[in-house]
Amino acid sequence: MKLSPLYRNVLVIAAPAVVELVLTSATSLADTIMVGQLGAYAISAVGLTNQPRLIMLATFVALNVGTTALVARFKGQKNKADAGIVTTQSILLTLILGFLLTIPGIVFARPMVTFMGAGPDTIEAGTVYFQILMLGFIPTVLPISISALLRGVGDTKLSMRYNLTANLVNIFFNYLLIYGKFGFPRLGVAGAAVATVIGNTVGCAMAFWAILGRPFRKPGKAASEFIELHFSRANIKPDFAMLKRIFRIGLPSAGEQVALRLGLLLYTLSVAALGTDVFAAHQIVLTILNLSFVNGQAFGIAATSLTGQALGRGDPNGARTASAACQRIGALISTLMGIVMFVFRRQLIGCFTQESIIIELGASVMILAAINQPFSSSFQIYSGALRGAGDSLYPALSMALGTLGIRPLLAVIMIKFFSLGLFGAWIALMTDVIVRFFLIAIRYRRGRWVHITV
Repeated sequence: MKLSPLYRNVLVIAAPAVVELVLTSATSLADTIMVGQLGAYAISAVGLTNQPRLIMLATFVALNVGTTALVARFKGQKNKADAGIVTTQSILLTLILGFLLTIPGIVFARPMVTFMGAGPDTIEAGTVYFQILMLGFIPTVLPISISALLRGVGDTKLSMRYNLTANLVNIFFNYLLIYGKFGFPRLGVAGAAVATVIGNTVGCAMAFWAILGRPFRKPGKAASEFIELHFSRANIKPDFAMLKRIFRIGLPSAGEQVALRLGLLLYTLSVAALGTDVFAAHQIVLTILNLSFVNGQAFGIAATSLTGQALGRGDPNGARTASAACQRIGALISTLMGIVMFVFRRQLIGCFTQESIIIELGASVMILAAINQPFSSSFQIYSGALRGAGDSLYPALSMALGTLGIRPLLAVIMIKFFSLGLFGAWIALMTDVIVRFFLIAIRYRRGRWVHITV
């Protein structure tokens, strides 16, 4: 069957994004699988640090969402000069914010791990793991910002390449440093963190090289055709007009991410209180679920890019058509993924651990994770379309309602009052996702987002 040009265009953007996001998620996946051989404490130590680190990463969402939407508009307008201003300003801000967050992340690692509910057997491992990750925080966030710029112009192949390399390096050094192979020290959980930092540093170097322009290369010779980084006395100064446009789009999404991470932190605290084995099962299923999210994220990226470019050309109908195509493909794939997750749920959990109690706990909640797939995917794709148009407030409000209100509150009710344990916590998660899907679908179908000015 021959695909239409629209669907081919969607897949050209989404397919490399799927690979990139799978590889990004594979860092956490590889760490969880490989440290899982050390025992439940190691899985919990890695899992407990995820939410605090993601709260810190939320600081960059305002920047990234704004840059993606603006660059997409400038691409549609063929305005490379303003795209260059956005590129320079976003990279400089990322460097400054990354440095400012690194120090407190290192200093307050132990109190943070303790606050997250770590047991006596996980506090030390979790603290060291988080401190090492924070030492490499800047090379972690820079490639994310560069990917946001490239996504705006629909160039997802470059970020796929440097993320592929970063994750291969990470897995290689995981093997050497977790288990102490070929003369390397056996560092256990700390080795997983060191390997992640090494991989992220390699990926950061490749990402920078991909967008460097003068004086490192001849004009127009950066790997990206539209995004080039040029430092000069003029453009290293704050451009307050452009920064205002970036943050006007991005701040609601930053608020969304803060609400998301705070809500997930409260939710995680409820699950962590159920014990190390229960939290290990939860973390394994969550890792699998996060990997499955890449489908919705990838087609959401395509929706953001194609919507922004179409509106930049003054084509609102094209924006609607492109985003609808993204949603149809994404929903189909996520439904198939849900079926696979349901049928092979025990085998998937068994990839992480051989402890029967953890496998049974994980398999029971994997059923709910499978049901979630089409709802979660569609929410991400519709949100991507709205953000590409500059309508980032509504996705932020719906996310805050679900993750900061519905999920943690319902989890407490299910665990404390109905004694449903981990299964009850996942009922809360599923309810949150379904409510958010209906809220965002209503906003999308009303169609006012195509008339927003950025």
